[in-house]
Amino acid sequence: MDTAELKLVLFRKIDSLDSEKLQEVYGWLENYLNSHIDMQEWDNLSNEQKQGLYDAISDVDKGNWIAHEDVMEKYRKKYRDG
Repeated sequence: MDTAELKLVLFRKIDSLDSEKLQEVYGWLENYLNSHIDMQEWDNLSNEQKQGLYDAISDVDKGNWIAHEDVMEKYRKKYRDG
């Protein structure tokens, strides 16, 4: 299969996805592309920085997180209402 055919097959498969699956595939693709770009950046982090990131990922996996929209709303109200 040449590049053009492969792109067409991928497009058709992606185009047929529902919204939830599309978001999931988008996340996979972004993670894949970023993992190949940012490895040197990861290697330059200290062990403490890496552990902090691992801890944050663990918290998210356990459900210990607050949505960005909720944080923004909280502080909009706080600073708008005084």
